[in-house]
Amino acid sequence: MINVFQPSLGKEELDRIQGVFESNWLGKGKLNDEFETGFAAQLGCGREHVFTTNCCSEGLFASMHMFDIGPGDEVILPSISFVGAGNAVGACGAKMVLCDVDPRTLNVRACDIEKKLTPKTKAVLLIHYGGVPCEMDEILALAKKHNFAVIEDSACSVYSTYKGKACGTIGDMGMWSFDAMKILVCGDGSMLYFKDPEKKIQAEKWLYFGLESKSGYSNSVDKKWWEYDVSSFGHRAIMNDVTAAMACEQLKKLPGFIARRKEISDMYDKLLGDLEWLDLPQPIKEDCTSTYYFYHIQVKADDHRDLLAKFLRENGVYTTFRYFPLHRVPYYINHFDIKDEDFPNANYASDHTLCIPVHQSLTNEEVETVAALIRKYGEINGL
Repeated sequence: MINVFQPSLGKEELDRIQGVFESNWLGKGKLNDEFETGFAAQLGCGREHVFTTNCCSEGLFASMHMFDIGPGDEVILPSISFVGAGNAVGACGAKMVLCDVDPRTLNVRACDIEKKLTPKTKAVLLIHYGGVPCEMDEILALAKKHNFAVIEDSACSVYSTYKGKACGTIGDMGMWSFDAMKILVCGDGSMLYFKDPEKKIQAEKWLYFGLESKSGYSNSVDKKWWEYDVSSFGHRAIMNDVTAAMACEQLKKLPGFIARRKEISDMYDKLLGDLEWLDLPQPIKEDCTSTYYFYHIQVKADDHRDLLAKFLRENGVYTTFRYFPLHRVPYYINHFDIKDEDFPNANYASDHTLCIPVHQSLTNEEVETVAALIRKYGEINGL
């Protein structure tokens, strides 16, 4: 089976993990520090703005706490978004307000957000779809005018930039995912960014029991290092040095990963560009860069998206659609009283879009196989 997503791991990651085993310290330690420092450098921001946590979804939940979002508040999300974002809003008692997206890029736009603004809007939680940046200037101008926080779900955008600035560092808070299906992988893990370093300090404490002082080996100050105090009812959501060891090595390989994904994207453009029954991803704007996390095609004819997906799977090619629209999730519909007619673009995208394989381990022959099968489907069905 040719996979949609696939990690690229090797001896370098195993060697670093072996070093962790030999150190007898498997918890959060020096390798987390190394990864945080390296990742901050890649982002082009100070080390004081970032820290690791155990998964990107934890960052989504933490964002609600850090911006004091709760009952009576509203958070705007694009309907084409990850279910973890919807759960984070609902879990804190706030109202999730969904908005439409661009039908081709599947990114939220300022005009989509503006239609849903009310005096209760506390934040916008956006996602850069497939690693392609949203129109951040317009969204930030709207946020300034209406005084709401901008939270960037940059799970797919580990190397994306908007006008020279790393996605995830443009708004008030950002987060990146390093789970098994991402580009930089470490099993599970995430990096969080806060524009305000003071919020970063607060969040770091909240994600480790609210502790006001370190304990154990890392405490070199207190005479009685087993004593502690807490400043909040925080919980435990940290990366360990086993996962950080993998992440450190993956970070070194990241530029090569992105370059290969761009090559694959360019190959698909060339191999599929003449098919009139398909829309391909729109070109990346000159002032932006992408991670090429998705390569999403849109089948123009009704009903053929699902039939194409079935045909490809029967011929050894796995495809998917990300992300299932939140306005079609029954629990959300009932809980937030969502009306389907508010999302014409998201509905079109959800019924016509297919994410085909794109990962740095794909061979040119596999890319050609995927493209040939798509062409064959069109020929068989007279498209």
